[in-house]
Amino acid sequence: MVYTIVVHFYNAGSTDQVTVAENSTAYGKYRLRPRVLVDVSETDTSTTVFGQKITFPLCVAPAGIQAMAHPDGELATSRACAKRQVHMGVSSFANYSVEEIRAAGLDIGPIQHTMQVYTMQDRAHQERIIRRAEAAGCVAIFLTADSPILGVRYSEHRNDFRAPEGLDFPMLEKTSEMIRAERHEDGFTGVNSSSHSWAREIPWLRSVTKMQIWIKGVLTAEDVELAIQHGCEGVVVSNHGGRQLDGTPATIDVLPECVKAAKGKIRVHIDGGVRNGTDIFKALALGAECCWIGRPIIWGLAYDGEAGAGKVLDILHTEFKRCMQLTGCKSIADISPASLGVVRSDGPLARL
Repeated sequence: MVYTIVVHFYNAGSTDQVTVAENSTAYGKYRLRPRVLVDVSETDTSTTVFGQKITFPLCVAPAGIQAMAHPDGELATSRACAKRQVHMGVSSFANYSVEEIRAAGLDIGPIQHTMQVYTMQDRAHQERIIRRAEAAGCVAIFLTADSPILGVRYSEHRNDFRAPEGLDFPMLEKTSEMIRAERHEDGFTGVNSSSHSWAREIPWLRSVTKMQIWIKGVLTAEDVELAIQHGCEGVVVSNHGGRQLDGTPATIDVLPECVKAAKGKIRVHIDGGVRNGTDIFKALALGAECCWIGRPIIWGLAYDGEAGAGKVLDILHTEFKRCMQLTGCKSIADISPASLGVVRSDGPLARL
């Protein structure tokens, strides 16, 4: 029973599960346009994100409660990322502190971490999280902007989901006993503030940190333009893995309009639905600088802890490199809209 509840928490989306499913299936309408007779013997998958070279354009998203999947949780994820030189986001709902998570990675190799935060009712507490992240060496704040309230998650209501006994939320300063005493939604509602706004949040964040400020949860050109207007360093095109408002578009489908609105003035990343290396290639062809994954890492942790998380990253890297080679791309710079077409129901493949 506990296993089923945990699986549902990780895998389910909100309401009718439309968006969580379409995040992945939407990639299927895009087709690859390979170029042949290209020397790809020295294909280079590396790129630079947050001023540091990473092995390929993939990072691990700030997914919460990873110790439900494996006791080492975020520590295992950080070590797996460091061994493969990819960056990692830390969730406010992590089961280990940002200091512990960052140290676990840095013990192996230099990678960057970002700190995900919500707008909290207790500003002093929110500031403590931010200052701890900055002191630990995190490079950016990921402000989750799509969650003024929690999405309708029927599985959590049905199962009365509560984090298993023994798991703390150190960044939220909550012990296991405190967490177990309330429903997950009540715990979120008691901490989160629905009175957030562009004019209020960004200036306040600038006043308390020198870290980069990224907006996570953007799905429209209008919000990209507002992020630019307010001086943010980047946006993550995201619908919270389909866990917030059901019926929103798949992230890959709104990526082009967000990239167009960015006009090169702000960095654009994407998460949601990435399940193989070809998906990463398609997202880059549509203009993303980097992709982020959440659930695949959780599945890897559940399979075999750090080794499982590392296996997920290895598989995605191998698939991505093979896709680059078979489409005739020798470097990330070679990936462009010309690499893709869109399936049309009424005839030939439509070029982008």
